[in-house]
Amino acid sequence: MEILRHAVVLVHLTGFAILFGAWVVEAVGQRRITRLMTWGMVIAAVAGLALAAPWGIEYPLNYVKLGVKLVVLLIIGALLGIGTARQRRTGAVAPALFWLIGILTFLNAGIAVLWR
Repeated sequence: MEILRHAVVLVHLTGFAILFGAWVVEAVGQRRITRLMTWGMVIAAVAGLALAAPWGIEYPLNYVKLGVKLVVLLIIGALLGIGTARQRRTGAVAPALFWLIGILTFLNAGIAVLWR
């Protein structure tokens, strides 16, 4: 069971890497939202929800931390959706919206690592 949980952690980290990596590439370039960012968020979200279930561990989960991470994830998803819609309509994304996606993604990773 522990190996399965570690495999889900790997998938979760891969989703984060896809989202943040795609954002960094666009931050250097045209500053637009791509499908790859959305896919990375979805992969990280599904794996994160699977990790929030108390299976294969001997310690209690920090549900406050998980709740905060879920709220941040929902905000990132909303910003990606709003940014994608605006990008289709006008051809560009507001700079504040674009930068907020990257900042919140980095914040979510920071919460995971630093909050004990």
